[in-house]
Amino acid sequence: MNNETTDDKHRVKLFLVDDDALFLKSLEIEFMQHADFSIETFASGELCVAQLSHNPDLIILDYHLDGIDKTAMNGMQTLDKIKLERPEIPVVILSSQDDINVAVNCMHHKAYDYVVKSETAFVRLQRNISTIIHHKKLEKQLTWYMDRM
Repeated sequence: MNNETTDDKHRVKLFLVDDDALFLKSLEIEFMQHADFSIETFASGELCVAQLSHNPDLIILDYHLDGIDKTAMNGMQTLDKIKLERPEIPVVILSSQDDINVAVNCMHHKAYDYVVKSETAFVRLQRNISTIIHHKKLEKQLTWYMDRM
């Protein structure tokens, strides 16, 4: 086994989904500059769902995904599809809408969190990722411990 494959296994695999190509690229660059992630980007919910077999640790999903193609799945439809196929994957919804009703609706659809696109969005996303990684490590440790009892 070569080092690259071993390193990839230890890196957090992050899916970024947004139909705004410029925002998607800037988000990818931000994450690559601040942490060692394995990142896959998708311009639609359909493309993201089709690649769930790549086993992402976390998905950051835009709320509005039908800006270019009006027939494309929106963020809520994509979230529902992800949760149907892979309920264990945490999904953070990212939106330009600062609306509590939208946020609550996302949480009802089992989003891990709702982050408004703003100057502080990246910091909030980083905190979410840190929390998710910490919880996953604790779950693994707990499972290991419980298996030995």
